[in-house]
Amino acid sequence: MTRPVMHLVDPKTGESDPADIRRVFDSQLATSLAWRESTIAERITRLKKLREAMLARRADFYAAFEKDYRKPAIEVDGTEFMPVLEEIRHTIGSLKKWAQPKRVRPTIGTLFTESWIEYQPRGRCLIIAPWNFPLNLCFGPLVSALAAGNTVILKPSEMTPSVSAVMAQVIADTFPSNEVALFEGSLPTSTALLELPFDHIFFTGSPAVGKVVMAAAAKHLTSVTLELGGKSPVIVDETANLRNAAEVMLWGKLTNCGQICVAPDHVFVHESVKDRFVAECRKVLADRYGATPEAQRACRDLTGVINQRHTQRIAGLLQDAVAKGARTLTGGEVDVAGCYIAPTLLDQVPRDAAIMSEEIFGPLLPILTFRNVDEVVRQINEGPKPLALYVFSQDKARTRRILAQTSSGGVAINQVVLHYAQGNLPFGGVNNSGIGNAHGEFGFKTFSHERGVLKGGSINAAKMLFYPPYTGLKRRLVSQFLGMLK
Repeated sequence: MTRPVMHLVDPKTGESDPADIRRVFDSQLATSLAWRESTIAERITRLKKLREAMLARRADFYAAFEKDYRKPAIEVDGTEFMPVLEEIRHTIGSLKKWAQPKRVRPTIGTLFTESWIEYQPRGRCLIIAPWNFPLNLCFGPLVSALAAGNTVILKPSEMTPSVSAVMAQVIADTFPSNEVALFEGSLPTSTALLELPFDHIFFTGSPAVGKVVMAAAAKHLTSVTLELGGKSPVIVDETANLRNAAEVMLWGKLTNCGQICVAPDHVFVHESVKDRFVAECRKVLADRYGATPEAQRACRDLTGVINQRHTQRIAGLLQDAVAKGARTLTGGEVDVAGCYIAPTLLDQVPRDAAIMSEEIFGPLLPILTFRNVDEVVRQINEGPKPLALYVFSQDKARTRRILAQTSSGGVAINQVVLHYAQGNLPFGGVNNSGIGNAHGEFGFKTFSHERGVLKGGSINAAKMLFYPPYTGLKRRLVSQFLGMLK
């Protein structure tokens, strides 16, 4: 078995060696074939080793997140460690049930046979993770892939180099590279990986890059799971508990400084409660981050923007909106050099502002008003299908109607973001916001091939009916079966 190894990165380019990538990919073939017969106990042992290695470097992760983008330790616990540890706990407790072959009943055409579904590992898998939750979105899918019995190559984002370095140490300490390997780098490294004929690719990132991944996978007819993003809308109607809506929505919006694929992107508020809702939002912002711009700027409970380039991008959205007539209700302060943008509420944002078509991925929140919820449904349906839809309402019939008339990856009612943490729900997008599901049993199935198996019995009904010669008796019997199918 290959010794654990840290894969070298060229210090000049920051890229992994394509020859090393190919060598590791080839080395995983024999392992992936052997792991088709791996036991549940063996897979659980791998998950426990991963958990132990993660926890052993907990302090290193805190320091790395602080260095990469000033992320508070409690957010590291809540949004990075907890989701992965819960995924491991849930999987260990349920894997035997998930992996059990599932018996299925015979159909009329398959009488006197037995059938079942077996769950086979897909084989060699590639996981490409983004920068916004680098540990969570790299190791979370890894848990599902290992549970299903696959070998894995991981590619974290180059934009969180400190966290990626700690993850690389965890993987090297835990697995030989012919089982699991991690390669650091940017576009050239990703390109080298995507040229290889993996058995499955799990990508988390933007729709634009998702299209590139899907095109590369198509060359090998590799199956893909795409966890993408989009503009997730919030609806606050006149029956909503406004204090709760403000508290919950701003938590989801400003955790990780809004750099969340399921963050509330913009909010539709009924015109009759708009002023009260804005007042509640102001109170929440003051309570959590400070009542003055100076206090908010000094607050260490707000994660920083990942880098200056993204800070400039978000600032550009703000500037464009204001130039086109939007009004800043609170916030608006920008420090590109310090990777800081204040939590900002925007009013009177015109439809042609860039912020209304681009995913914000930052601490800006456009507030839009409506009279009739049908207007909101129409606007949502005019755009790409979002990853999440959030509804704050006490009107059950209206809520049900909104859900029936819209399409999104997931929904939360009187809550935001938390559906991601519910491991018994599928998490994924639809069309522009993603393909496929993750988490829990859905993640296990994502990394498994569901193979149908049929076993013939002592009576061969097909021979009695369909093997030539086609006698009059066979024609009459087939005619009777057809009658049963009406």
